[in-house]
Amino acid sequence: MIDIESIRRAYARFLLPGRILLSGHSHQAWPDVARDAQLEAFDDAARFVDEKWEHAVFPLLEEVGRGLQTRMGFPADDPLAFAESTHALLVRLFGSFEHARVRVVSTTGEFHSLDRQLRRYAEDGLSVVWVPAQPREGLAQRFLDVVKREARSGPVVAAFSAVFFEDAWVQTELGQLLDECERVGATVIVDAYHAFNAVPLEWGGNGHRAFVVAGGYKYAGIGNGLCWMRIPKDCALRPRDTGWFADFSGLSEPRELSGSVAQRPVRYGAGAARFAGATFETTAFYRARAVLRHWDRLGLGVGELRAISVRQTRYLIDGLRSRGLLDEGGPLELASSDDDDRRGAFVSVRHPRAGAVTEALRAHGIHTDSRGALLRLGPAPYVLDAELDRALDVLATVLLTLRV
Repeated sequence: MIDIESIRRAYARFLLPGRILLSGHSHQAWPDVARDAQLEAFDDAARFVDEKWEHAVFPLLEEVGRGLQTRMGFPADDPLAFAESTHALLVRLFGSFEHARVRVVSTTGEFHSLDRQLRRYAEDGLSVVWVPAQPREGLAQRFLDVVKREARSGPVVAAFSAVFFEDAWVQTELGQLLDECERVGATVIVDAYHAFNAVPLEWGGNGHRAFVVAGGYKYAGIGNGLCWMRIPKDCALRPRDTGWFADFSGLSEPRELSGSVAQRPVRYGAGAARFAGATFETTAFYRARAVLRHWDRLGLGVGELRAISVRQTRYLIDGLRSRGLLDEGGPLELASSDDDDRRGAFVSVRHPRAGAVTEALRAHGIHTDSRGALLRLGPAPYVLDAELDRALDVLATVLLTLRV
C-alpha cells in the first residue's frame, strides 16, 4: 500500500501551497534529500580537496551506476558512461562511426538532442533515412522494413525512442526491434529517457547489444546535469570526441615528445571509460545517490512507479472525458494512447493554442508544458487526486476563455 503522505513529506520544499506540479514528465520535483546531497558534495570537496576523486567521487559513480542499471533492467555491472546531457553522449557515439560508410535510420518523432544533430550531420553528408513517426500504429514494422532495406547496402545505425516525447507512446515491440536489428547487423541506439524510472522495458534477448541513453531530469527526480549511456560489454569503438577521463589511468605516464607521438594511437580506458569526457561537475552524482536511495527507502521500484503512473494518467483521461473536454467537436483531442500499455507517464492532448493554455494554467499555479499544439500533463507520485481534479477543473474554465 503506497503511503502518499509519506511521499509528500519527502518533497516539502517543492510542494508549495497553491502549486500543482503536473510537470513530472519534464522537471520532476526533487526530494528534499537532494538538497542535503548538494551540501555533502561541498563538504567532501572541502575535506578531500583534489583527492576527492579517489576517496569520494569514483566510489559514488560506481554506486550510482549500479542503481541506474538496475532500474533500466540491465545487469548492475554493465558499462555505463556519464555526461551532462544525452546530446554529449550521442555526439561521442556518432563520432565513433565513419560517416561516409554508415547509414542512419531514425524516426521523425525523436527528441531534439538526436533529431537536430542528425539533421546537421546530414548537411555534411551523413546518410540519414527518416521513417515517419505517424501514425504510431505500425511504426515498429515500418521502421524495421527500412532498416532491413538499408542494411543491404552497408552498415546501419538504428536510432529510436522507447517512449516518444510528444505523446508518451510506448514502443511495446522493443524486443522485436532489437532482435530484427541484430539479425541484419544494425547497431542500435535507444533513447530511454521517457522510460527511465517510469516504464519498465522488455529488452528481449538482444538488449545486451544496444546502446541506451537516458537521464535524471525527468522521472528520476535527480535534476539536471546527469545523463548516461549503457554500452555493450564488447564495445571497441574509438570516439573522436574524447576527453582526458577516457584514459584516466594513463595520466601519470610520461608523455613522448618525439615525432613518433603523432603516430601513436590514442588509448582508451576499459569499458565505458572510452566514452568519457573531461573534468565533470560531481554534484549531480551526490543528488543521484540520495534520490536513488530515496526511491528504495519508499519501496518504489520501477514496477510500483509504473502502477502509480498508469492509475494517474487514466484518472486524467477519465476526468477529461467526464468534463466533456474530449467529446467529438470538443476543445481537446487525445494525442496519447487510450491503451494503458501504450501510454507512458504523461497525457498529451491537442489544442491549437496549447502554449496559451499552458500560460493560463501557470497563472493558476498549475505547472504543465506544451510542444507545438500538444499540451502535456505529467503527474507524479507526490500528486494528489484532489490536485488532479483541481487542475482539470481549471483547465475546463481556461478552455472556455480560449475558444478559437
